[in-house]
Amino acid sequence: EVRGMTVEIHTEFIKLEALLKLSGLCETGGEAKNVIQAGLVKVDGEVCTQRGRKMRPGMTAEFDGNTLEVTSCG
Repeated sequence: EVRGMTVEIHTEFIKLEALLKLSGLCETGGEAKNVIQAGLVKVDGEVCTQRGRKMRPGMTAEFDGNTLEVTSCG
C-alpha cells in the first residue's frame, strides 16, 4: 500500500488528475476526475476540486490516506 510516495516530474508541473493516475492511486483519468470533483483530494492540506490544478515540485497531494510529494528530477 502506498502511504508516502515521491513522484518525480520532468516538466514544470503535472496536473493533479495526471498525478493521481501516474502514482497508481487511480486507475483511470475518469476515476481521478471523480475523486477530485467529489472533494476527496487535498493539495497542500486543503481540499482541491480542480482536476487541472498544476502540481509543482514541493507540493503535496493527499488521497485515501496516501500522500504524494512532487519533486523535480532537474
